[in-house]
Amino acid sequence: MLNFTRSRSQPRGGARPLPMGGLDYADPKRKGNFLGKVFLAAGLTALCIIMIKQSPSLSSTSPFALSEPGVTHVLVTGGAGYIGSHATLRLLKENYRVTIVDNLSRGNMGAVRVLQNLFPEPGRLQFICADLGDQKSVNKIFSENKFDAVMHFAAVAYVGESTMDPLKYYHNITSNTLMVLEAMAKNDVKTLIYSSTCATYGEPEKMPITEDTPQVPINPYGKAKKMAEDIILDFSKTSDMAVMILRYFNVIGSDPEGRLGEAPRPELREQGRISGACFDAARGIIPGLKVRGTDYKTADGTCVRDYINVIDLVDAHVKALQKAQSGRVRIYNVGTGKGSSVKEFVDACKKATGVDIKVEYLPRRPGDYAEVYSDPTKIRLELNWTAQHADLLESLKIAWRWQKDHHNGYGVSNSV
Repeated sequence: MLNFTRSRSQPRGGARPLPMGGLDYADPKRKGNFLGKVFLAAGLTALCIIMIKQSPSLSSTSPFALSEPGVTHVLVTGGAGYIGSHATLRLLKENYRVTIVDNLSRGNMGAVRVLQNLFPEPGRLQFICADLGDQKSVNKIFSENKFDAVMHFAAVAYVGESTMDPLKYYHNITSNTLMVLEAMAKNDVKTLIYSSTCATYGEPEKMPITEDTPQVPINPYGKAKKMAEDIILDFSKTSDMAVMILRYFNVIGSDPEGRLGEAPRPELREQGRISGACFDAARGIIPGLKVRGTDYKTADGTCVRDYINVIDLVDAHVKALQKAQSGRVRIYNVGTGKGSSVKEFVDACKKATGVDIKVEYLPRRPGDYAEVYSDPTKIRLELNWTAQHADLLESLKIAWRWQKDHHNGYGVSNSV
């Protein structure tokens, strides 16, 4: 053991330091010993700091990278979009942990900020701005986070646009889904809730559409979604992954409490949903509504669609997540079970907004089909799900309130 005490006996040789100005000269040996102690203490301190930082028990690991008992961590792709943001809100309200991945090409950072403000607690919600077409980014996201399930919403989703730029749709929908599926398999993520579409059916000969109706899509959007489904189904034959595929119909409505809504890119208004076009016309953003196709074989000549409220759609996704079973693939139509024509929709929109919207009738749009509505019997029997917001006028009134309160959408830039 080292002894750092110093004898008070006379220095060697019996000489004492000579005083000068009331001060003693410092003993060089004493000074060197003091400096040694300082350096030793500093070294030990640095070593302790390094050891603390490297200690697994004291590291600041993100809660999103951990698997915790009783906590289900869901990756929501496209969670900044219209449907994805509403799904994220529902999951957070039910105490799921959520990671949103979105490249903001169609989504809104404003929706993410609303969700962040509603659920600011650590470990509840994280947002990652990334493109699912970038394999390096996808692999990094999955390797750095511990996901229990994936709700895959991210997709471009306009029928008209898909006919003009089909390659974008095959890349964005089919290829990106393959990349997500590969990352799930590599990182042992066991549950997939896949957001599909009734567009995979094309234009069936018989109505209503059941899950056994032949899939013969007639536009690149529907074809790309069907290809993604086929990849998932083929993979599932050699996997124990739990898979739920939801083919839903035309989505309308918004959060009844006015926190979230639909805010499409201005440059995509021509391609967007009819509800968005009706509201734009009611607000004077566009001079009127363009109805494409009046010669279909329907009661009033316009297309017939099954309009599903976004709140009901999200409910179906959550029920699917809760009922997913390892090694099983289940497919469901998500709709109201009844169709409304475009003319009926426009009349309801006029009543909801109180505006006599000007309507211009134009020739058919390529890729559209005359009549599509669902038979939701299977999802009712197996998941105990039924549309609770099937009143078209009421759904449009709620969505219109959000539109009136958000003239500029979320009113923020998409910078992260």
